[in-house]
Amino acid sequence: MKRRLVYLIVMLFMFTSLGGPHAFAAEEKKAEEKQGTEIVTGVRSAILMERDTGKILYDQNGNEKLPPASMTKIMTMLLIMEAIDKGKLKWDEKIRTSEYAASMGGSQIFLEPGEEMTTKQMLLGIAIGSGNDASVAMAERIGGSEEAFVDMMNAKVKELGLKQTFFKNTTGLPESGHYSSAHDMAVLAKELLKYEDITKFTGMYEAYLRENTDKKFWLVNTNKLVRFYPGVDGLKTGFTAEAKYCLTATAQKDGMRVIAVVFGAPTSKDRNAQVTKMLDYAFSQYQTHPVYKRNQTIGEAKVSKGQDKTVKAVTSEPLSLLTKKGEKTKDVKQKITLEKKLKAPVKKGDRVGTIKLIKDGKVVLESPLVAKSTVQEAGWWTLYKRSFGMFTKAGK
Repeated sequence: MKRRLVYLIVMLFMFTSLGGPHAFAAEEKKAEEKQGTEIVTGVRSAILMERDTGKILYDQNGNEKLPPASMTKIMTMLLIMEAIDKGKLKWDEKIRTSEYAASMGGSQIFLEPGEEMTTKQMLLGIAIGSGNDASVAMAERIGGSEEAFVDMMNAKVKELGLKQTFFKNTTGLPESGHYSSAHDMAVLAKELLKYEDITKFTGMYEAYLRENTDKKFWLVNTNKLVRFYPGVDGLKTGFTAEAKYCLTATAQKDGMRVIAVVFGAPTSKDRNAQVTKMLDYAFSQYQTHPVYKRNQTIGEAKVSKGQDKTVKAVTSEPLSLLTKKGEKTKDVKQKITLEKKLKAPVKKGDRVGTIKLIKDGKVVLESPLVAKSTVQEAGWWTLYKRSFGMFTKAGK
């Protein structure tokens, strides 16, 4: 009897010291939740983002500063696409290769000093072949020098509010103080994907340069998921001995586009497998509900002292609502705010307002509205005629 009593007391002590049945249930639940959320394994960091909303669907050490290797070229391609969009660069413009650009090591398309290729050809070399030489040639064309272009890269980093990124070069070749994070790479990819033409390059599995010459060069995409995962059409791989295998991938299915980033996988096979798991998770669990396409006119903002009195305010990116699979969107309101003190000149792409989507009193999406076109400053004669017309009307 005593023995039985002691046994019961010991069991009661153990049970209460561990917190009773609720503690056991809580620990079991935590373990299940932890196991359920560990989508990615064996990499240094990873993140999964829905493109239109910027919603993070999965995060593993996403803010850790790490060497991005050739994923750096996402920023290089972003500045190229911006320059084209603003009319500062043309697709068929011939870009000359300097001796410095031709001297780049690592991945390259073997440009020779003085060789010329069009912007389109150079972008193919960067997007598919990860050409360091092409990256530097484009940087020199847009910035005047690689150093000036790197300053542009870091200015864009600041503009986007990225906290874990600093660039020292355009290529991702190893350099002290050159770093980024999975989160920041996803934001850069989100920004680059505003320019829908980019996936025509990053989504190609193979292409040729110098066709119809004796120096014909075959490009094969370093991102094998472009061929083997339905819907993948970008964006950029990376590898150095320090960074290991990295990938920022994007895929689109049933109208939803997601971005998956992996840093520091031990092999390319592991890198692709972990990205695949994130893509599978996103498409099986979530869906988007499109609201606006990019460049849709939302309103008109008044411009002071411009050749035109107003400028059309358009969406700067596709806008959608994100839900779990099967959920509906109801009672979503929108709030549009246009700048009231715009003064010419206003350049195409300048921010002129904001659009917010609101559900249950909470802002679920906020995005800039930008100028659809450039409005130059009006000359004195135009301003005089306007003011004279105002005086005339006032006198009637």
